[in-house]
Parts: sequence; structure tokens; C-alpha cells
Amino acid sequence: MGFQRMTASEKALVLFSGGQDSTTCLAWALDKYQKVETIGFDYRQRHSVELDCRLNVLRKIRSLMPAWTSKLGEDHLIDLPVLSKISDTALTRDVEISLDENDLPSTFVPGRNLVFLTFAGIVAYRRGSKHLVAGMCETDYSGYPDCRDDAVKAFQAAMNLGMDTRFVIHSPLMWSNKADTWALAEKLGGGSLIDLIIEETHTCYLGEREQRHPWGYGCGACPACVLRLDGWETFSKRTAS
Repeated sequence: MGFQRMTASEKALVLFSGGQDSTTCLAWALDKYQKVETIGFDYRQRHSVELDCRLNVLRKIRSLMPAWTSKLGEDHLIDLPVLSKISDTALTRDVEISLDENDLPSTFVPGRNLVFLTFAGIVAYRRGSKHLVAGMCETDYSGYPDCRDDAVKAFQAAMNLGMDTRFVIHSPLMWSNKADTWALAEKLGGGSLIDLIIEETHTCYLGEREQRHPWGYGCGACPACVLRLDGWETFSKRTAS
């Protein structure tokens, strides 16, 4: 049998931060595609501990399912300090998390996800991947405009026009609440993936890794922790009934 080149339709690039959502999206992609690579971003985020967590998750997720070991390929870490320099937010500065005059949390980094998708598209173009997988969601989310389905679809169209490509941006969690996200993780990887998410992923905006809760590590009070906590409690009630 001759060598068969893998087509772009079988390859995916996952935007992977090391958090609950992106880890679930990574498992989703590993379940669906033949070759999966990951991309992360160091934008001098306040919760930079996630950069260490993502490496632990990548190392350990390979062993959860036999098929995932060979599917998971190269990881790409993009250095983006300029994003922090031009942003004045609670994710890039040591300031209190609050709501602005538009009811957006001060953790909103304007254009962040659009920048991430742009760089992901550049890497995917070079690596021959058709599919981009990202954890945007407009159900249980903090109100970020660039997490909305319309924004993602519009950006997909613009990127394909600008690069003369046919990328498909997948947002498996777009219409899922956090309890659904826990349930999807269980469906994809069973209790082992749930345990990995609890122990190794990072969500807390404050970068807290000392306080251990049933749902994982975090301050327990920031918007990201509250969403994760509420989702865990609902998911736990479902599985107990």
C-alpha cells in the first residue's frame, strides 16, 4: 500500500488555553479528526498560570484514550505581549473586576478572540488544517461580544475572503451552558477526563491555584469561577438523579 497524504479536511487546530472549555473542545476535536494540533497565546495575562496548566493537560490527555495518543500533534505557543500593552483590562492589569457602563466585565479584552483567530488562521494555513476549533459560547458566558455566534461566523467569512481559503471555525460549546460542557466532557472521555479537568485545567481570572474546590482550583468568586461552580453543581445534580 502506498503512502496516503492526509487531507486538510482531516486536520484541526484547537485554540487551547488550558481551561475547562478549551480542554473539552480539544477532546471533541480528538474524537472527530485524524490529526489535531493546538495553539495558545501568551499575552501577559493576569492568570498566566494557565500557560503551565495547558502543558500539563496536553501531556496527560494523550493517555486518556488510546486513539488520542497518535492524533495529538504539535503545540504552538504565540507570544503576544502587545495585546497586554494596548489593553487596559482586569485580565491584563492587577485591578478590581467590575462592570463598565455597557455592563461588560472589566475582564473583557477588546478584540482578543478575533486576534487569536487571526493567528490561528495563519498557523492553520501553514500547517494545512481546514478546521479551527474554539471554545466561544454565548449561553453561559461573561457577555464578551467576540464570543457571539454572529461574530464568529462573520469572522470566518472575512478570514476566508482575506486568505482565499475555506476554513471552518467550529464552536462546539456555542449553545451549551457550563453544565452541558461538563456533560460533554464526560461523554467524550468519561470520568478520567472529568478528573483531568478538575485537577489540571485553569479557569480563575485571578490565577488562584491554592484553593481546591470540588470543581477544581480557583478563587471561587470571580466571574469565571462562578460560572464553573454553577455548571458543576447543576451537572452533579443531574448525574446524581
